[in-house]
Amino acid sequence: MPLLADTPWGGIEIADAHVHFFSPAFFKALCEQKNSDFVADLLGWDDPTSPEALAMRWAAELDKHKVERAMLIASIPNDTPSVGAAVETFPERFSAVYMANPMLPSADIRFQSAYKEDQVTGVFLFPAMHHYSMHDDKVCALLQVVAGHSHPVVYVHCGVLSVGFRKKLGLPCHFDMRYSNPIDLHSLAMRFTRINFVIPHFGAGFFREALMVADQCPNVYLDTSSSNTWLRYLQGNSDLTGVFRQALDVLGPRRLLFGSDSSWFPRGYLRNILDLQIEILRDLGVDAAGAQDILGGNLRRLTGVGSK
Repeated sequence: MPLLADTPWGGIEIADAHVHFFSPAFFKALCEQKNSDFVADLLGWDDPTSPEALAMRWAAELDKHKVERAMLIASIPNDTPSVGAAVETFPERFSAVYMANPMLPSADIRFQSAYKEDQVTGVFLFPAMHHYSMHDDKVCALLQVVAGHSHPVVYVHCGVLSVGFRKKLGLPCHFDMRYSNPIDLHSLAMRFTRINFVIPHFGAGFFREALMVADQCPNVYLDTSSSNTWLRYLQGNSDLTGVFRQALDVLGPRRLLFGSDSSWFPRGYLRNILDLQIEILRDLGVDAAGAQDILGGNLRRLTGVGSK
């Protein structure tokens, strides 16, 4: 397996908790919404020929940057066959979750099938995008099914939600921030203790609230992914180093998951995100064990891969 050797702690096994899998089905959906066959050209992106080919490209990209493993995110509702093909092709490299909309018919039954047939680990929920409360009975029904499986993981996007490629294509982004508060996750995390919940991007502007929920619920994790442009909403002179410092003070290194938010080609893997976060962890004096947890060990434990 790849080992990132050039770190302040020596060799580290990197596992990325946040990589989008923009499959052929994803591009097809965008083409239908845009009413154009040239969405990839408009974006300047490569259009993959098949899920298997995209999986091979991501595996080679991870090798290039010495990343051992990645959590792939199917980024249109119910695109489980695409990530399933990637996991089947490279089970030693990929785990997967998929965008689920609990308001769609039979979302709980769909997960049963996706878990069995496509080997998904869990779901990624976007309440603000799909306009529902986390307290809706349909959400609870889905979580009840997810909780019955091995190593269940549920990502819940909170805070600011900005989809740059939709803006570039002139497609509407009808998000409702009433449903973006991490506090909504508190009672569910207390109820569904078998599920490991992940709040991406440090809460994407709701950092304080994300910390509060995670502090109260030991099954809530924060991922560190993206450029974290939400920092401009913080008061004072807070920067990403300060965010890491506070997250480590409240949660320790065992409940932070490194993520890059990598997504499209030819841009490929966002190595600059990894390098910056390694530098921050070094500057904060995080020891080798803590760095290994954040940069890969925690994700492997959540997914049951190389658990320690």
